Amino acid sequence: MAIAVLMPKQGQSVESCLIIKWNKKEGDKVKAEEPICEVETDKAVFEVVAPEAGTMLKIFYKEGDDVPVLNTIAIIGQPGEKINHLIPKKTVSVSKKEYVESQKAITPDESTKKTRPSSGGGPILISPVARRFAEKKGIDFSRLVGSGPGGRIIKKDVEKALSEGEPLIPSTVNEKFFGPVKEIPVEGVRKIISERMLTSLQSTAQLTLNTSVDASNLLACRESLKSSPQMKGLSKININDLLLYIVANILPKFKNMNAHFLKDKILEFEHVHLGFAVDSPRGLMVPIIHNAHLLSLKEISKEARRLNTACQEETILPDELNGGTFTVTNLGTMGIESFTPILNVPQVAILGICSISLKPIMKEYKIQFIPHIGLSLTFDHRAVDGAPAARFLQELAMAIAKFELKNI
Repeated sequence: MAIAVLMPKQGQSVESCLIIKWNKKEGDKVKAEEPICEVETDKAVFEVVAPEAGTMLKIFYKEGDDVPVLNTIAIIGQPGEKINHLIPKKTVSVSKKEYVESQKAITPDESTKKTRPSSGGGPILISPVARRFAEKKGIDFSRLVGSGPGGRIIKKDVEKALSEGEPLIPSTVNEKFFGPVKEIPVEGVRKIISERMLTSLQSTAQLTLNTSVDASNLLACRESLKSSPQMKGLSKININDLLLYIVANILPKFKNMNAHFLKDKILEFEHVHLGFAVDSPRGLMVPIIHNAHLLSLKEISKEARRLNTACQEETILPDELNGGTFTVTNLGTMGIESFTPILNVPQVAILGICSISLKPIMKEYKIQFIPHIGLSLTFDHRAVDGAPAARFLQELAMAIAKFELKNI
């Protein structure tokens, strides 16, 4: 009996998955539990397997389509079986390539009614003069709002877009002038990251506080751990592990920083679910150390390494990337002295870790060069005022400066 293959629900927060590769095509034989396609959530890649053996009777989505979870993506059964009852009522729109091909058949008289995929989903009306002018100047007129009759785009709209710096259509870039150019589609994880970063900046009132703190004790503890007996399992602990541990133990005192802002309410959390940024082959990922405030330094270090490895090997699970209450991002190893972290909404704060460098300090009427580590705290001013945020950063700085292994 024919059976529908559904887009699986990968984690509680995943609403859709991107099909990145089909391993089978219509008419191919498949075995039970055989991977038929690869799909991608916002940060991880998974395989969809055949629920039973049979023939791939129908495929409803193409590579590159973003498909809501639990939607039918294919039908497996025996040749000749009736499958009408399994066919989904609605699938995605045509691909960009199919659209371009369809436009080649449009006659000149129809050019003013030519439609293109747009964020609004409706037709884009443009006069022939405006269209020729836009194409000549390299303006993507599908992004414009028309001021002519019925919303038609006229030459004046294109001229306005040109004066305001509307982006060029990539295909119009003159290689004779620019030289060789590589076109990289913004899709998959990169598209999701770009959309989330933009949404974060546009939808929140972000403010960043910068400070630096004496890192002498931090460095001394790290050196002590490096020389510790291997049997204790502490020699692999690094500066980032120490900072994650300190942050996890400071946050319970500042629940206003360990919180989510949801427009009409603020959720303050008792438990610390600590996210940390990872530079992975697929782009930025933020795995979560759940209940970090209950873990020892050794346990935090071990969990951070496990999650980091999973990100690098692309085996991270969706639920391991969700549910954070506060995030730490470390660019200090790259020599960055100060930066502005972007909030991981709906979290109200994110801490940036900067490099350790020598700073001149006056002690007993003498200048001494003391190693200091930079801290950059970005917070949502809608949820937290400047003074409370500064107090959190001050308390954190004191904890770092006074950190000793005997206190863990």
